[in-house]
Order: sequence, then structure tokens, then C-alpha cells
Amino acid sequence: MDPAETTPLPVPASISLRELLMALGDSLVEVQAAPAGLDVEIRGVALLDPEEPPTTQPGELVLVIGARGRAAYPALRAAGRDGAAGVVVKLDGPGQAAALSETATEAGVALLSLRGEARWEQVNALACAALDDAPPGHIGEADESDLFSLAQTTAILTSGIVSIEDAANRVLAYSRSTDSDEIDDLRRRSILGWQGPEAYLAKLREWGVFQHLHSSDEVISIDSHPELGIRRRLAVAIRSGDRQLGTIWVQEGSTPLSERSGQALLGAARVAALHLVRRRRELSENLTFTRTLLAGLLEGSTGPQPLATHLGFDATRPAAVLGFSYGTAEVVAAAELTHAEVTNLVSVHIAARHRSALVTQVDPRIYVLLPQLPRGIDIDTLRGWGQEITDAVRRHLGLPLRGSVGCVVSTLGDVTESRREADRILDAMLGADVHTAVAALPDIQSEVLVSEVLTLLSGHPEIRDPRLTALVAHDSRHQGRLAETLLTYLNSFGDVRAAAAQLHVHPNTLRYRLRRAEELTGLDLSRPDQRLLAMLQLRLPPGT
Repeated sequence: MDPAETTPLPVPASISLRELLMALGDSLVEVQAAPAGLDVEIRGVALLDPEEPPTTQPGELVLVIGARGRAAYPALRAAGRDGAAGVVVKLDGPGQAAALSETATEAGVALLSLRGEARWEQVNALACAALDDAPPGHIGEADESDLFSLAQTTAILTSGIVSIEDAANRVLAYSRSTDSDEIDDLRRRSILGWQGPEAYLAKLREWGVFQHLHSSDEVISIDSHPELGIRRRLAVAIRSGDRQLGTIWVQEGSTPLSERSGQALLGAARVAALHLVRRRRELSENLTFTRTLLAGLLEGSTGPQPLATHLGFDATRPAAVLGFSYGTAEVVAAAELTHAEVTNLVSVHIAARHRSALVTQVDPRIYVLLPQLPRGIDIDTLRGWGQEITDAVRRHLGLPLRGSVGCVVSTLGDVTESRREADRILDAMLGADVHTAVAALPDIQSEVLVSEVLTLLSGHPEIRDPRLTALVAHDSRHQGRLAETLLTYLNSFGDVRAAAAQLHVHPNTLRYRLRRAEELTGLDLSRPDQRLLAMLQLRLPPGT
């Protein structure tokens, strides 16, 4: 028989689009469209010169060099026709993303945009390196069977029954046993519950086993305890440097453990460390990738599809954003060391209310994305969730956290609108005398609008009244209180006695100051338009 008919061909190395994005990082590329999802297989990288006919190969990531914006349309269509995995282009401007994404979606090919300052050769080198590092036939994350295979091999070498746990005593993998009588009660309960029983864990703590594992690389032996239904065991820590990643346990069955069990266990721990380090790195990379997609969605630089595909969200269901801020700059500085605690607390509380919630930090604020909300959910419910969080932060950390509830939008693609509304509310709460810790727009709509008018005045000196500017400058030079008196009088609806009482001066003193302000500036306080502008402009912070 022809050997070619019996010998399988080697499977080329490949990685998923998700893994490639992790390797490239958000500093180089952004996902604009992923119609086939992020687990699409990439088997090679191709450079496409705009002077050549646009042809590609199945599974390729095509780098379209020299063709920006609309000039990339032929390459996108050719990539879809030929079965390419994705196309990388540079955009002319923000308006090009939507049109190119639509074309990519129609073609069924992923579209990545290369940041303007990035270089093509850098992307090519990193993508090729990621493919070179992938083992043949590799698609997706590490095979979970690796640890089970290691547990089975260790069981053969030690003649025992093996389980591998993480640092929280959760069972990650275990060896098979054909004789159920060999398995003691602890082993059975641990595997059925995927965690060691607390009563026995307490005994291990009492015997100093965990202390030994935490501080030593040596194998420890635990004697049998028939009264507890526990047979003899060996244990060794799985370590990476000074950090304990987990533990390997070997229970003695009907056959005594082999003489070289300790040596086999040490070797198994070192192999297990490689698996757990890789697992941690992949989890960390996955978390970083999720945060990148979330930040891009909230900022409006990335559409909803990549995040929805990555996490399996239904992008057609309602969504909303909650925003949180510490308040003043002094409080932010004081809270810097506890920021991780606040984020964790927010994450725990919101996860208890909404399974799909995502939390991210965009300095100095914390945002909660609430995708896949039930249709018909009301603002009162979301406000209540926010109130629970601010109450918990105040109670446990002593921080005056403020919260805002963005509008509920109909789809995940509209969450930038909800984020903008959450920011508008927080901006107003920081500058206004608001007596609530959590607010939605209907609660403080007037404060929000006044805050935005003041922001407009602050950023555009040309639309201010120069007479009021001169009045504030006069007070600054002479340590006067004319501007303060005028604003207090206007805020009191022209009630002289009320304004005087608030300033702790005699009503005649207040009347004198008002006349003096009019004389110095030429203001006519009998005119409503001048009173209105004064009420607004005099609220600007000093030195603005």
C-alpha cells in the first residue's frame, strides 16, 4: 500500500483570532468586525500589495499595505471570496470604520484596524511569531485533559490515587481507579464536591500540613486515620518561584505506595507548575482582552459584536451603564491605595444582582456594563443596585462613593449613549450640592443642565460678560465680597433680608454692596437677562 495513503499529513500550526488579538495587543489593532466570531482559525499571514491582484488563501490573516479606507474594499471582498480569516487595514478617519465593517460583515471576514502610529512590519512579525509558537493543530485554549493525563501518569509511577488541586483546594484533575474500595471517604467526597471537605481541611490545618506546603518544596507524608476514614497520603506543593499554585495529593490504595513515590511526586509538581502557569497566563490574557473590548465599546471605538461574540452575549437585548466616582481630587488621592478593593467590592455586589455584569476602570471612574437586561427593567431597580454598592463602599471602606445610572438602551450597540449619560450625571454631582449618593437623569436633570452650561462658559471666555469678569477680578485684588454678595442676593430671589442673614451682614450692608457692584461694572440688576447671566457666570470656580 502506498505510504502516502496511510501516513497522515502534518497539521499546520494555527491559532484563533482571539489568541492572535491577545498576542498583538490593543496598542496595535482594534477589532471592527468579526462576523464568524473570535474563534475563527488563522493558519498564516499574507502581505497584500495594492499593485497586485487581490487574491488570498483560506485561513490567512491579510495585511493590506498601502490601501487605506475605501481602497481596501477589493481586498475585503477577495478575502471573503477566498475564505481568508481576517483583514487588517489602516483607516482614513473615524467615518471609514462603519462602512468597512459593513463590507467585512457581508464578506464574512474579520476586519481589524491598525492604529495610525503602528508599523506593518511590527504586526507581521508579532503575528508570525504567535503562529510559530503554536503547536501543530492547536486551536483555542490549552486542552484541559493535560492535567488529567498528568494525574494518571503520576498514579502509575506512585502506585497511588492522585488528585491535583489549585491554591484554594479546588480539585482540578484526578486519576482513574478501577477499584472503588481503594478510594477513601475523603477522596470520594473531594471529587464529588470538587473541593476538600471543610472538616478534614481543618484537621490538615491543625496538623500543620498547609503551613508546610506553603513554605516548603518537600514532599510531606500524612499518616492514615481510620477513625476518620482516611488512608495514608503524600502531598507536595506546586510552586512557581515563591508562589504556591496548588497541591498534588497521592492517596495510598490497597497497594502500598512505591519506594520512589516522593521523587515521582516532585517531578509531577514541576510539570504541573508549567500547566498552571500557562493556565493563569491564559486567564490573565483573557481578562485583559475582555477589558480591552469593554473599554473600546464604552468609548465608542469598537462595536458591540467582538465583546458579544467573545462572551456569548445577546447584543440585541437591552443594556445600561452604571458609573461610580469618589468625588473630589483629595478623596481620589486618598483612595488610590484602596482602588482595587473598591473595584472588587463593586464587582462582587453587582455580580450578585446581574450574572452578565462587567466592571472596568477608566481613571478615575469605575463603570459597570449591564448587558442582556430583562426587557422592561426600570431605572428604580438599577438605582437600587447602585445604592447597595455605594452603601457597601461607605460601610466597609469609609469612602464617599457617588453613583450614576445611565439610560437603559435597546441594544448593546447603544451603550455609549448610556455611558455618556452616566458621565453627565457624575459631572453634575461633583459640582453641585446634590444630597443623594446615586442618581439617574430625572433625579437631577436641572443640576445636569446647569453644570453643562457652566462647562460651556468655562471653556468659552468669549461668551462671558466682561463686566462680571471685572467684578470677580476687583474682589481678588481688594479681598472684596461684591461678587459673592451679588450671587447670594440673586439666589435668594432678591430677598435682601434672607441674603443678608445668609452672609451674616446687616441688610443695609448688603444694599451698599449691591449698589457698589452696579457702579463698578455698569450692571443693571433690574434687567432679567443681566440677572440670569450673573447667576450663571458667578457660579464659575475662581480663576476659571
